[in-house]
Amino acid sequence: MGQQPLRGIVVLVLGLLVCAHAAPLGAQETLPDTEWTTYGGDLASTRYSPLDQITAENFGELQLAWTLQGDSFGPRPETNFQSTPLMVDGVVYTTVGSRRAAAALDAKSGELLWMHRMDEGERGEVAPRRLSGRGLTYWDDGGTGRIFYVTPGYHMIAIDAATGRQIPNFGLDGIVDLKRELDQEIDPLTGEIGLHAAPIVAGDTIIIGAAHVVGSAPVSRENVKGYVRGYDVRTGERKWIFHTLPQLGEFGNETWLNDSWRYTGNTGMWGQATVDVELGLAYLPLEMPTGDYYGGHRLGDNLFGDAIVAVDLETGERVWHYQTVHHDVWDFDLPCAPVLADITVDGRAIKAIVQPTKQGWLFVLDRATGEPVWPIEERAVPGSDIPGEVLAPTQPYPTKPPAFDRQGIGTDDLIDFTPALRAEALEVVGKFRIGPIYTPPSVATADGTYGTLMVPSATGGPNWPGGALDPETGIFYIYSKTQVTRLGLVNDPERSDMDFVMGRPEGVNAAMAGTSVQGLPLVKPPWGRITAIDLNEGEIVWQVPHGETADNVRDHPALQNLEIPRTGRPGRIGTLVTKTLVIAGDGGRFTDSEGVEGARLRAYDKATGREVASVFIPSNQTGSPMTYAIGGVQYLLVAVGGGGYAGELLAFRLPESVTEEYQPVAP
Repeated sequence: MGQQPLRGIVVLVLGLLVCAHAAPLGAQETLPDTEWTTYGGDLASTRYSPLDQITAENFGELQLAWTLQGDSFGPRPETNFQSTPLMVDGVVYTTVGSRRAAAALDAKSGELLWMHRMDEGERGEVAPRRLSGRGLTYWDDGGTGRIFYVTPGYHMIAIDAATGRQIPNFGLDGIVDLKRELDQEIDPLTGEIGLHAAPIVAGDTIIIGAAHVVGSAPVSRENVKGYVRGYDVRTGERKWIFHTLPQLGEFGNETWLNDSWRYTGNTGMWGQATVDVELGLAYLPLEMPTGDYYGGHRLGDNLFGDAIVAVDLETGERVWHYQTVHHDVWDFDLPCAPVLADITVDGRAIKAIVQPTKQGWLFVLDRATGEPVWPIEERAVPGSDIPGEVLAPTQPYPTKPPAFDRQGIGTDDLIDFTPALRAEALEVVGKFRIGPIYTPPSVATADGTYGTLMVPSATGGPNWPGGALDPETGIFYIYSKTQVTRLGLVNDPERSDMDFVMGRPEGVNAAMAGTSVQGLPLVKPPWGRITAIDLNEGEIVWQVPHGETADNVRDHPALQNLEIPRTGRPGRIGTLVTKTLVIAGDGGRFTDSEGVEGARLRAYDKATGREVASVFIPSNQTGSPMTYAIGGVQYLLVAVGGGGYAGELLAFRLPESVTEEYQPVAP
């Protein structure tokens, strides 16, 4: 089919699609205006704000100031609204809707100022990464500012922050086709590459990553390579490209045996980058190569898969790298932004970088050199018995901090609310291979085992939301979930030219090869938690279950008359840290004591992990929260959706009676 013409659309409106719930206040002098200028709050990705108008004492009094409903920004509602908005100079900027429009709103009232979207035709419809994405980026050009965002069809758009109109001297009339200048042949329509993450701007460089279709059962061992690029922020010209799969003669090429670097793809940066402007370094958290669970077609350690790579911000040249998994066959790639932290360890000041991993570890490195802050040991791991597979003999194990979620699965980890449930759980795991972390995937057969069970799951532990850092204390806060993934591989030439892909043997249905017991998770709760980790000491400070117990657990017939503590909820949850609080929403809905279904946005005491207050949200958190202050009022924004509830951006603030009495804490 032919390509549809590409058109940029700008709509200037007044107040459409926004529900106002509270009148804006007059300016107050007690609270300085405080912005949120990048996806992670700053280039260090700390997700921290020093604001303290919203406290433990008044959090429960928060009221809706305004909402942005995403179901009008596309041909169908989106339920997985993942954006973290920005706030700059009194304007909130966000991506929204199933067509991924960029929108600007008045930060006080939520009035829609402009909307921009691109009509990509079929290219947008067949894109591997569709819907609203996770946000956009802002650049101060000395005038009205510029907004950059990446469309589902992998175009980068530069627009005037004041008007929403495309910048004519950037790329081609404000558009850069990201399927071009990628150092490989790509079909402009069907080439399987895109991006959900927000771009990042530092200095004169825009950094663009790459994402692909989920790779549990790729149709081919060959795929598009997810190279990372830097673009000139003024012109849109490509400044540099980093070959995440090193080409012949490049550093790391020797880690790909049998010339597998030639055809293997993926290895992109689907999460967020982080930048240290003083060092002039950008830090790229990279994913694994093609084939999430089988590496027989790409033998070797496979650099730069599953590696943090520090590149020169201006040239893209590698300065250092650290690989967190060698030859990954567990889908333990790096999902989120590394965080920059200035810490003190044994009396020594260290400029560190902190990379959360799906395994539930923090890899803490010197961000100038890549050297570990605490020892990271290469320990022997089991080999594979899958034909053609050769695993790395060792994997890196951080000695500090300790893992913040469970790793591996044994019989002691199984659900044990009642003896009958435990007996059934034992029967289920008897059909699988179980063991410690890095137990290999296995072939699934109807008359043998159905594969390997793995904890954490392929989506974490933590996932793309990552964590948040209090730079004043050096304490890091992160949500993680405890779930089981089944790693059963089959040979299926009708689905893939790979020797093995994820699947079930013939005659074994999903229920038989499941990872639950009577609809309950196979392993003990908590199934979602928030952990506080002191980066100066390398120790866990506190850990609490996060998320209310689900209705199907609380009302389960097998659990009646039992005292079930809060179990926490699986989700993909980002944390926000303020002067005194850690803030995060539930990962799922539940029915409260008054019969109302919804979720809660919760506040925890930073020092103890005690939940101090919560407010109702109509559905679970889907985007990471952020905060800003304008006109003497602190606002708290979070995207929600899921379970059939159309995505919505909620803006909270305190009542006028509270903000009028607010007096800032003396520095």
